[in-house]
Amino acid sequence: MSYEADRHHGHPVDRSTATSGDIVRILLAIILPPLGVFLQVGLGLQFWLNIILTLFGYVPGIIHAVWIILRR
Repeated sequence: MSYEADRHHGHPVDRSTATSGDIVRILLAIILPPLGVFLQVGLGLQFWLNIILTLFGYVPGIIHAVWIILRR
């Protein structure tokens, strides 16, 4: 786990856990994988790669989208 010091209080903050925004993006990624990736990274390479993966198969698109969301 990576910990950082909170600037206001000096307490360690765990940055490795998913936030509520991540949970919403993951749910959207399950319904429409490119949307979840778009909300995470915008119109970049990962977005277009996810569209291709989703066209080849719905499950590879979901796996890639969830991986992108949890990685960042």
